[in-house]
Formats: sequence, structure tokens, C-alpha cells
Amino acid sequence: MKPIFLILLIISISACKEQKPAEDLSASVIIDNAIEKAGGKILDTATVSFRFRDRFYRARRDNGLYELERCTDAACKDTLDQLTNSDFKRFINEKQVKLADSLVAGLSGSVNSVHYFSVLPYGLDAEAVQAKKIGVDTINGKTYYEVHVSFAENGGGEDFEDEYMYWFNTENFEVDYLAYNYHVNEGGTRFREAINPRIVNGVRFVDYINYEPETTFPPLEDLDSLFQAGKLKELSRIILEDVQVN
Repeated sequence: MKPIFLILLIISISACKEQKPAEDLSASVIIDNAIEKAGGKILDTATVSFRFRDRFYRARRDNGLYELERCTDAACKDTLDQLTNSDFKRFINEKQVKLADSLVAGLSGSVNSVHYFSVLPYGLDAEAVQAKKIGVDTINGKTYYEVHVSFAENGGGEDFEDEYMYWFNTENFEVDYLAYNYHVNEGGTRFREAINPRIVNGVRFVDYINYEPETTFPPLEDLDSLFQAGKLKELSRIILEDVQVN
């Protein structure tokens, strides 16, 4: 074997070892990259506000501590729902009102849900998250990592039994599609297509087209194929307006 050929062979083998193929990236690495590129470090200590349908939302975060709010008016003086790490409170005309225990879970869940989806993929690295990479697939000519997410009962919240599938673009780690099975109110399945991506003070936000499959609880990994085949019904659009990050 000629020396020059041997040197080139060694360089080639070394390069192969150093370059990690897309298929070898773990779910946690994919999620970490996605959060970083979407501005996750900014969200760690930011205040985010937006309007969704007829409500006003505001989230204050401070390295794990959070205060998630939903108001019926922009000044938050009429009805304010407030969810923190420790409890849920409702204020009417700036005075706290006592709520029946049966109402607290539903109200806190609805507040948390809107805030959760508004900043995805932020939060997917939480301790209760159980993420598993399913594989790599193609949607409309683009390649995506498929990552399944479930939650541990301890720390997973009221809806810990829900399961999600995220499609991360293999080139930029952006979440262009997601799907989930939920169990509240008899349950169901949704598939969301991200639209209108924009950057607000370093944080990426998207809106969604919300779809429903014809069958109940199909395998989440099949929903991208159903979407491309035109077999999902559009239900609604999730549009965040007046988004601000401070």
C-alpha cells in the first residue's frame, strides 16, 4: 500500500468517526438544539405577552419559576386567572375570589395549555418529559426527526397521560409539525402545522393550523402520512396576536 494512499485512508476514517450522522442524534440532543435555536435561553428570564382570541395572556419566567396569566381585558382588572409553581388563583376586579376545587383543575389546565403551546419547543427538556426518537421521515420534501414525548406521572401535571409527536427539521431543528393524543373531555387526536414563523426579540413564535383525523387515536407517527394524503380535517387556526417579549 502506497504511503499517500494510506494517509488518505486514515484521514477518511477519522472524518467518518467525527461526523455524527443525523440518525445517530439522540432525542435529548435534538430537543436541546431546538430549544436553543428557538431562543430558549431568553425565555428563561423573560416576560411574554400576547392576545389569543378574546383573551390576553402574560407569562413571567425566572429560571424555573413561572407566573402564567390569562385576562379578559388588557389591563387584567376584570377577570385574571393566575397559575404559578405553587397554586392557581382567580381575581375579579383585582380581588381574589374563592373557587371550588372542582373548577381549579380545569381552569389551570386551560391556562397552562395556551402558554405551553405558545413557546414550544421550550419546556420539552423538563424532568418529567420522556422523549424517544422514533426515526427520520419526510414531509413535503423536507426531512424531519420524529420524536415521541410522554410524561412521568410525578411532575407531569394533570394531563400526564397525554402523548405527543414532534417533527424537528433536520437542518435547523425547527418544529414544523406536531401531533398529540389527549384524554380530557372524552379525548381525541390533533395534528398541527406551524405557519407564520417570526422572531420577536430573539424568540421564535409560530401560529398553527389545527387538524383532526377521521379515526380515533391513530398512531401518532402515521399522522404525517395522513396529512400529506389530505386525510385530515381542518378544525381551527391558532393565531397569536400582539406578541411581545421583554
